[in-house]
Amino acid sequence: MKRIVLMALLALALPLAAFAGSSVDFTNGAGLLSGSTAGLSLSGSTLIAVNGLNGMGLVTGNLGSVRFSTGALMSGSLKGGGTFAAGGSFLVTGNGTNGIPNGVVFHGVFSGPVTWTMCKLANGTHKYMLSGAIKGMTSSGVVVGFSTQLTINTGKDLFGATSLNGQGGSVLIAGGNTNINISSVPEPGTLGLLGTGLVGLAGVLRRKLKS
Repeated sequence: MKRIVLMALLALALPLAAFAGSSVDFTNGAGLLSGSTAGLSLSGSTLIAVNGLNGMGLVTGNLGSVRFSTGALMSGSLKGGGTFAAGGSFLVTGNGTNGIPNGVVFHGVFSGPVTWTMCKLANGTHKYMLSGAIKGMTSSGVVVGFSTQLTINTGKDLFGATSLNGQGGSVLIAGGNTNINISSVPEPGTLGLLGTGLVGLAGVLRRKLKS
């Protein structure tokens, strides 16, 4: 009976080990957010802080870049807030500084609608926030899912207010933050060990039932 319990615990523990996860934060500063009814896009934004990547703690400095694009505007407006379609792209690139990989750190797409909200502050300025779920792959080959938020203050002007018919515009951003939850893809060896454990458990149970 003790052996059966141990085998059962092993079988339960293996999937947890195979899909163990971690959390990573990316912070970006500056950059140009441009938009039209075709979508929003961020360019020229610097990756200035990373926390938790590959087991490292907080790393700061000029570490690389962050850029993204959304799908087309589905409802609402650029000026008053609305919803953009899933799709587009999201790319985090490192430059090899302070232990951050040199090259693509993450690449993915917006996996669901992107929310673009606007509120007018007491001092008369307008604050916009962009948020959406993203999924893709890190440079180490693991599947991830996460959300990003980007807050922009356009002063007393509305986003796109000075463009033709309010159908496009751009603004310099202060910064943004992205949090990701990483779930490791099981390696073949881990899956083999899991299968062996389950087969062994089945054999023990079969012998016990026959006795």
